[in-house]
Amino acid sequence: MWTDPTCPVARTVDLIGDRWSLLIVRDAMDGARSFTDFQQRTGIARNILADRLRKLTAHGLLAQVEAPSGKRRQYALTAAGQDLFAVIVTLRQWGERHAFEAGEPHSVLVDEHGAVVPPVVPTSPDGTPLSSGTTSVRK
Repeated sequence: MWTDPTCPVARTVDLIGDRWSLLIVRDAMDGARSFTDFQQRTGIARNILADRLRKLTAHGLLAQVEAPSGKRRQYALTAAGQDLFAVIVTLRQWGERHAFEAGEPHSVLVDEHGAVVPPVVPTSPDGTPLSSGTTSVRK
């Protein structure tokens, strides 16, 4: 049952809006694959982790795949899960600006050359930056 069936934001929050789901997706993007990987990286209780992995898999954000050893199954991001990259980056960048005191240490996202990833800014087709003041929702 959707919180607000016609709103894409509400549906997305219903799927991944809890703390643990977003951290699981973040860690999958950073190489976590096994139940143990996710549990150790997040500190999440095993029963909650099992529930979130089931939910993320059922909704097509993660898929279970055969581990290289062939003994266990692992989790891999699907295309839908990978599409959350911009969301994770935007949340990270908001946190860098607003969740830390000036000078407080935090991790930094860099590209393959070690350069800090520039701010993610939505733009119009002509490249003009967009904001809540320059957009509206059409129902």
